Amino acid sequence: MASDVDTAPLVGRAELVQTVRSALLGDGALGQTAAVFLTGESGVGKTRLLGEIGDRLREQGAVVLTGSCLDIGDASPLHPLLQALRRFDADLSTRARTSSAVRGLLQMFADETAGPDGAGALLERVSRGLHLIAEGRPLVLILDDLQWVDRSTRQLLLYLLAGLGDLQLSVLAAVRAESLQGAHPLRRVLTELRRLRTVRVLDLAPLGRADTEELAAAVVGRTLSAEAAEQVWQRSGGNPFVIEELARDLRDGRDGLSETLREIFLDRVDALPQHAHAVVHAVAAGVEPVQHWLLAQVLRLPEDELIDAARAAVAHRLLVGADDGYRLRHRLVAEVLAHELLPAERSGLHRRYAEALTAAPGELHQARLAHHWRLAGEPARALPAAVAAAQEAERLHGYAEAHRHWSAALQLAADPGPLTVDRVELLENAAEAAHHCGEHARALALLEELAALRGGEPSCALHIRRARYLAAAGRSALAEEEYQRALKAADCSPRDRAAAAARLAELLLHLGRYADAGERAREALALAENVEGSATEVVLASSALGFSDACLEDPDAGLAVMRDALDTAERAGQPEDVACAYLHLAELLTGPLNILEEGVVVARRGAERVAELGLGRTWGTRLLAIAINGLFRVGQWAEAEKVVAAALRHRPSGADAVELLLARCRLSVGYGDIEAAGRDLDAVATLLAGGGARHVIPLLTLRSGLAMWEGRHDVARLAVQRGLTESRSDDVMILSALVWHGLRAEAEAHASRTVDVDPTAVRRLRDVADRVARKSAGAARPVRSVVEGFLALCAAEVSRLDGSDPELWAVSAAEWDRRNHPYPAAYSRLRQAEALLARRSRVATAGKLLREAYHVAQGLGAVPLTSEIRELAGRARVPLEQREPNGATRGVPTEESDDELAALTAREREVLALVAEGLTNKEIGQRLFISERTIGVHVSHIFDKLQVRTRVQASAIQLRNHRG
Repeated sequence: MASDVDTAPLVGRAELVQTVRSALLGDGALGQTAAVFLTGESGVGKTRLLGEIGDRLREQGAVVLTGSCLDIGDASPLHPLLQALRRFDADLSTRARTSSAVRGLLQMFADETAGPDGAGALLERVSRGLHLIAEGRPLVLILDDLQWVDRSTRQLLLYLLAGLGDLQLSVLAAVRAESLQGAHPLRRVLTELRRLRTVRVLDLAPLGRADTEELAAAVVGRTLSAEAAEQVWQRSGGNPFVIEELARDLRDGRDGLSETLREIFLDRVDALPQHAHAVVHAVAAGVEPVQHWLLAQVLRLPEDELIDAARAAVAHRLLVGADDGYRLRHRLVAEVLAHELLPAERSGLHRRYAEALTAAPGELHQARLAHHWRLAGEPARALPAAVAAAQEAERLHGYAEAHRHWSAALQLAADPGPLTVDRVELLENAAEAAHHCGEHARALALLEELAALRGGEPSCALHIRRARYLAAAGRSALAEEEYQRALKAADCSPRDRAAAAARLAELLLHLGRYADAGERAREALALAENVEGSATEVVLASSALGFSDACLEDPDAGLAVMRDALDTAERAGQPEDVACAYLHLAELLTGPLNILEEGVVVARRGAERVAELGLGRTWGTRLLAIAINGLFRVGQWAEAEKVVAAALRHRPSGADAVELLLARCRLSVGYGDIEAAGRDLDAVATLLAGGGARHVIPLLTLRSGLAMWEGRHDVARLAVQRGLTESRSDDVMILSALVWHGLRAEAEAHASRTVDVDPTAVRRLRDVADRVARKSAGAARPVRSVVEGFLALCAAEVSRLDGSDPELWAVSAAEWDRRNHPYPAAYSRLRQAEALLARRSRVATAGKLLREAYHVAQGLGAVPLTSEIRELAGRARVPLEQREPNGATRGVPTEESDDELAALTAREREVLALVAEGLTNKEIGQRLFISERTIGVHVSHIFDKLQVRTRVQASAIQLRNHRG
């Protein structure tokens, strides 16, 4: 089943294409017959694959004959072979001998009459004719729609593949799986052929989710939104034809279901036996998976008839049967069938489902009950079930499901019938569930509805709740104001006051105002002493106080307080408390204390823990962002990419998305993926309305770094100047990084001569650097250590404005080596070498520094830094690959010096392996969850390291190093 509208790319089948090619013309198939039969449902892409593989086989020098079977029974013997010969003859233009053999075989068919020697002689003559056509070349016979094959062609396949003729050929055929029912003659043929060692029957599965999204995006012409991608995946079931049709509707702005798809699926359902037809309708109306016992209650068929009907529906590829019940192979079928039933029929089906579930003893079916009673037109019976389902989901920490059920309950409460409904309670629960599952805008909207329903002045508890939701949405300034209002509210109880103070301390910590956070934390702990059951307030305040003390006073004491807070949270068992304690402990370790390896471990362990508690989309995302930042600093960029991919699966929003996007942007800036970095920065800027310095300063620092790699030094300067206005943060580390970027921007402007140096800006930056130095003098030793590293960079950048000082750059490199931060250390070595070469002194030392920096930058995948090193080395005629006495090139040290891939990073090896499989950059990106542009960066880097120009050359090296 192929589309005739336009051509979409072949997606997700590269491995299968290679498998089939190898089976037909690989080393194992030489000198003998071979066959591959592709089975699969309609629309799964069998015809497209036959064409693609046929083209590849022709490129390998094979003679390819292509024909299709017709649904006319045995009325036209050997029709697909005759069609293939005619097509082949029409395509021949230069090989007169081959054309003569083809026409001779066609004439033989025209003259054939029944004779005493029977079918065996005919098959022998066909075999000899095909042998003449092949002329010693590999011969491949490709047959489509083999489920309609005539008797003569079946006999020919058995004859040739059994090696009874003097011809050695390969057969590639496609079979529509749902057609092979009952006593279909092809089933026996395939059973016979499976016994042959060189015959393979491959079932062509639907596309996976990533491939579905890629194919749909290719048809639409742009990346799909998360909602659109999810919809296409759910409706299509991975069927390529259905994906393309749905994507075209999306591209062309058509709503609903196209008539093409509707008619296709209706035809398939109508072809079912009567009871199987009823089974499919019932499963379409149910909540999947539909258990067999439940289906029996709904349809009320005898057991034998029900099993036969279900088996027929599965065989026709409309249902999938599993241990837990039945599912539609395509959810689209449910959409199609929904319009085929009368309203009374639909409501009757749902009523029978609800009655069967209600009668089931000891089973928890509240979510299903709510669904079926609602669609049966019984909102009064659906509402209690929806509330019970929401409470059950919350008990199991399933906040996304709870949010869905509370929302359904709110809709049902509009017409509760005889029931008395507390809408205030419903709104409270729905808002809290929305907050926990990351639907921050929805939580705020429900809270506003709740406030309007209550009327009057907002209560202290409402202020606290609104502040929590605003903070989670990334609107920190408004959240701080709400906490202040809560503390001043006349109805603020001791418990509420302790809660407001503790949560305000935690917010101030996120804003980088560590001293203020410590002050509020002490206030909260004092208030909590007089409140029973205040574990949450104690955990939040202790985390904020420990972080503040660790940064400003005593790291060991502060760290101990935070570890105690985590233990307290685990004992109390409140999910948000556990998540908060893990978050701040991981932040402290990877940030101010610079204990990176332990911090990454804590962050990843914390992400796993909070995911178990149902908070993976929110707190889990932020913990993974912390892990990404730690991995970036220690130079494990490939591993950081994998963590990014894992975090993106949560599809975060609000402040959670900000943390992740900033972390991913650091990688993109380092890799030189300018487009991806710019896109993330724009998204963060949009989300950060009302955000604090702790997010705004890193955002502007990254924007400055990106602008410098683009050569836009004036833009970099403006970004830094904006960042300097954020003066309320106690985080001297992020401020010192910003100052370095500002001075670097001025130094780059001076070196490039594209923009004049701004003396006023330099003076201001040096003043801020001095202020940071004074402020950090009173901070904890680990904080001072990191700040000193950035201040060393600042001093060295200033020297570039008036003759770069190599000694200052040597100090900077040593500082960052000591902290195990390879990227700034490599950058410092580049500048030290540049300064030495400018002074025409110690050229050998400069060469060594460049090589060291080059190897680090290449290992990281830092393309812009690598390019700058390579450019300086080229100007100075410094070889970046040092020659050994035996003439070999020494690259990055490895255990196996003879490995040609030794210079590649782990991520580059992954990319190269997929390149060797024949995948495109887009396909590789989908496989590894990386943008196509980033894959292009990796491929360019691989080409440079392997000193090749084409993918074929790179693939050859990959295969040579993994042979056997």
